[in-house]
Amino acid sequence: MKEFIIARVIPVVLVIVGVTSLYVWLSADAAINLTERLPIAANVPQAQLEAEQTMELRGELVQFGGKPADLPGAWPRFRGANFDAISSEDVTLARAWPPGGPKVLWSIDVGEGYAGAAILAGRVYILDYDQEKQADAIRCLSLANGQEIWRYSYPIKIKRNHGMSRTVPAVTDKYIVTFGPKCHVTCLDSVTGQFHWMLDLVKDFKAKEPPWYAGQCPLIDDDKAIIAVGGESLMIAVDCQTGEIVWQSPNPHDWVMTHSSIMPMEFVGKRMYIYCASGGVAGISAEDGSILWENQQWKIRVANVPSPVVVGDGLIFLCGDYNAGSMMLKLAQQGDKINAEPIFKLDAAVYGSPQHTPIFYQGHIYGVNANKELACLNLYGKVLWTSTSAHKFGRGPYIISNDLIYIMNDDGVLTIAQATPSGYKPVASAKVLDGPESWGPMAVASGFLVLRDLNRMICLDITSPR
Repeated sequence: MKEFIIARVIPVVLVIVGVTSLYVWLSADAAINLTERLPIAANVPQAQLEAEQTMELRGELVQFGGKPADLPGAWPRFRGANFDAISSEDVTLARAWPPGGPKVLWSIDVGEGYAGAAILAGRVYILDYDQEKQADAIRCLSLANGQEIWRYSYPIKIKRNHGMSRTVPAVTDKYIVTFGPKCHVTCLDSVTGQFHWMLDLVKDFKAKEPPWYAGQCPLIDDDKAIIAVGGESLMIAVDCQTGEIVWQSPNPHDWVMTHSSIMPMEFVGKRMYIYCASGGVAGISAEDGSILWENQQWKIRVANVPSPVVVGDGLIFLCGDYNAGSMMLKLAQQGDKINAEPIFKLDAAVYGSPQHTPIFYQGHIYGVNANKELACLNLYGKVLWTSTSAHKFGRGPYIISNDLIYIMNDDGVLTIAQATPSGYKPVASAKVLDGPESWGPMAVASGFLVLRDLNRMICLDITSPR
């Protein structure tokens, strides 16, 4: 009789334990408990079913009523289409504003942070943080009116640490890739928001989360996501469709991830990716991920934030905060090797950048210096002018369009000035955001300028009156 009771009770107990374990597993943070990536195979029902199950575990896709704008302009990644923070669109821009400033087309609340927008095919993309739901939220909005088209979110707990979000998505007509605050890299369909894959760089590649969360903006090149890891690999290339790793770079010096983003470059017929890691700067082959060159003379004591600026003829301009100053590297082919040597270095008092990446425009470099003034340098490191102490901009962003520099200060004042080496020449200025910390990178397309402060994103019409 005793054996019969045990035989009946044990299966019931096992079922209860199994159901409880399943409930705990399904309730866990999807961004922490990641399952193995699953490629999405075409026309294979079982693979599609597995992919759908993976999506349910990783996050939630919600559709809204917004519609893409019928507008041609694009700013598809950090620093725009050509990685230079310059808009080349043929749009006539206003050189004077009414007392209230340029027209505000739309305005939305965003989670606390500095994440800028990407724009493509009449859609605005942002990696936001939903503080109420404690989730990273990849949002797709209409450029015309800011109405949400879809949102893909996954749970991740983040505490306030100088904001929460701070990266710009990379977008093509097929894919959007985002880089989350805690180093989760996500790839979705850029039109529908459908899930492709997610990587947890800390768990999967032994990456180290940077102080103040990740600031690296992802890059899509030839349908591959190019990501600086700084763990087991210095850099990786990931197939956007399948999530498979195409190549991995070695990391012989155990460099770790910084806030800097990868910039592509062509030199002697070779395409490479330039990255400022914790212990130096390196050029990585776009073909196979091999290290083509490195220089360990450029390193920043606390945090490397600005990205490399490619200025042509094998020249790369580097700058930063924390008394780092700036440096110009020159690449030279020597036999089958590429050397990278500095041709000048500037002290922080001459030129260093507190946060944003300078702009190379028509043979000159424009950027905010360590004294928080707008400055213009030539390619020999000579400062041609600054905006002086009467015109300081803090850590605000800037872009160039139609020979005009659009630059924000910390408190939401937008200024336009002429992009000329002959001197600082402001054109117009207006308070467009409440602030504080209007630091998010700008994006411009079809004469619509998208910018933000700590809690709000707006879209301005900066064209001449129609």
